[in-house]
Amino acid sequence: MKSILTSKVVLQPFTKWTGGKRQLLPIIKSLMPTSYNAYHEPFVGGGALFFNLTPQKAFINDFNAELINCYQQIKDNPEILIELLTIHQENNSKVYYLDLRAADRDGRIQQMSDMERAARIMYMLRVDFNGLYRVNSKNQFNVPYGRYKNPKIVDSDLILAISEYLNNNHVTIQTGDFEKAIEDVQTGDFVYFDPPYIPLSETSAFTSYTHEGFSYEDQIRLRNAFKRLSNKGAYVMLSNSSSPLVEELYQEFHIHYVKTTRTNGAKSSSRGRISEIIVTNYEK
Repeated sequence: MKSILTSKVVLQPFTKWTGGKRQLLPIIKSLMPTSYNAYHEPFVGGGALFFNLTPQKAFINDFNAELINCYQQIKDNPEILIELLTIHQENNSKVYYLDLRAADRDGRIQQMSDMERAARIMYMLRVDFNGLYRVNSKNQFNVPYGRYKNPKIVDSDLILAISEYLNNNHVTIQTGDFEKAIEDVQTGDFVYFDPPYIPLSETSAFTSYTHEGFSYEDQIRLRNAFKRLSNKGAYVMLSNSSSPLVEELYQEFHIHYVKTTRTNGAKSSSRGRISEIIVTNYEK
């Protein structure tokens, strides 16, 4: 179904997000079903595919409540969000950033409104090192200040366009575990899973790692959910690393190998090698 859009702004992620899929969009879209009903993305992250498709009926979710709050505030209060981001832009400096970052250490964040928290995160992700979202064991943001000469902290046109899209279509925004997010999936719906990846360095015999709070047990839960949705008659797609563990977990489905240069700190000799897998429960 075509979305309702009057804005001429091309929608794209409103923030940087580690593991974003912008580079792989052509491949992902080529492997999608030609038609489907509702769109579901339980690990939406920055929403590269979601914003590219702009589905008319969608269910988006992420376990990161701070990120999902940004989506909700863009939908509900775009003008005020732009005002707050403009203040951050006018005051942007390393000292200002570090002081705002410390809000989750000194208790100030507890006094912030949802709007203020959204503006804080969106600002920090624009100016911190590599646009990383990272917290320590106490859930305190700990990414250092970046070295950008002229970061685009306020993109008013994009924020207003996203807000218009979210309000003029049937988009459900939620936060929590992925299994909760797929409870409403129906036959003929399309579900795209983009979970934290299994590290490439692990072997099929290693089953106790934890990565970004997403354990191997969670990966098994995800595979089982993939199977349940398949049995329900939904179209299901999943991205992950080309780890042997992924191949083992999804061996009964269609595995597509993707070449990408999206590697961190890779040696030049390893660039261009197959590093990701896209799994589907249907032939394309």
